[in-house]
Amino acid sequence: MKSIGKSRVPGKEKIMPGIISEHTVVRQIDETAESQRIDNFLIRSLKGIPRRHIYQLLRSGQVRVNSKRIDASYRLQLGDKVRIPPVIRSVKPVSSQGVYRTDRFNILYQDDHLLVIDKPAGIAVHGGSGISHGVIEQLRGQHPDWKFLELVHRLDRETSGILLLARKRQSLLELHRQIREGTVEKHYLTLVRGKWKNSVQNVRLPLNKYLTAAGERRVAVAAGRNDQDKAQQAHTLFTLQKAWEDFSLLDAELKTGRTHQIRVHLAHLGFPIAGDDKYGDFGLNKQLQKDDGKGQVLRRMFLHASAFTCTHPVTGDLLRLEAPLPDELRVFLRNLDLNIHLP
Repeated sequence: MKSIGKSRVPGKEKIMPGIISEHTVVRQIDETAESQRIDNFLIRSLKGIPRRHIYQLLRSGQVRVNSKRIDASYRLQLGDKVRIPPVIRSVKPVSSQGVYRTDRFNILYQDDHLLVIDKPAGIAVHGGSGISHGVIEQLRGQHPDWKFLELVHRLDRETSGILLLARKRQSLLELHRQIREGTVEKHYLTLVRGKWKNSVQNVRLPLNKYLTAAGERRVAVAAGRNDQDKAQQAHTLFTLQKAWEDFSLLDAELKTGRTHQIRVHLAHLGFPIAGDDKYGDFGLNKQLQKDDGKGQVLRRMFLHASAFTCTHPVTGDLLRLEAPLPDELRVFLRNLDLNIHLP
């Protein structure tokens, strides 16, 4: 990164205490960043800078590409020259635990183009919203020699299972094409409250995003015509795997990939996912978290990305990936088989 000046943005030093100014820099785009959105490029390049500040820089025109203003959706081209103005960076000391956590992820598949891991529940896929480092930051920290590493798709923090990461931009773009055109298969295993009736059921319910009074992002099934006009179409195929008196185990195949799609579809139908702290049965969740000595304990959401099928982005081979249920979910199902029911 070459410095070409010491220009300053008036007033930026007063945004918050504990900041330092950086020099204006120019980055020339090579193949590792080609076709990447400018906002994602800046988020990765300016580690430690709040996202809201990065988007403010874009909206105000302080970030320039080839001396022109651009918006956050601009996709970088090979040879583009990106001007990055002085920015603020927190000088808050790093915790004694270090910058990167040392979680060891179970690797399901790896080559020069792809990395596929079995993500544990409770770990976010990327930093933000009070989370300093997610899966992507941890892996980049553990592999500083890798020139490129990006998430192909996302999983909710409390969802476990298959997570794909691309090690080449060509691979990322090809897998995004497959996802966009619907040629991949994504299957999840989930346990819901209630006795599911149909062996196979297609659910097509449009979804809308909204903010709660506390500022949290949520999703709901679109209700009226006005809501439906703005909604995203969402399609999930549910297949019954096993039913108990109080619960049902389902395979959920995502035909579209909307935020919280499986969780919202099931909650809307009256079959909330066990342990879901956003859309679930909160009384049931509280009951499941108590250790009553009967083994009927569940302290996480029962949603697991179990299978992913795609075409390898370089070789063209069919790639079918599978992740077994985590131990805590298998134990819970075993106890259901032993007819251990809630009081």
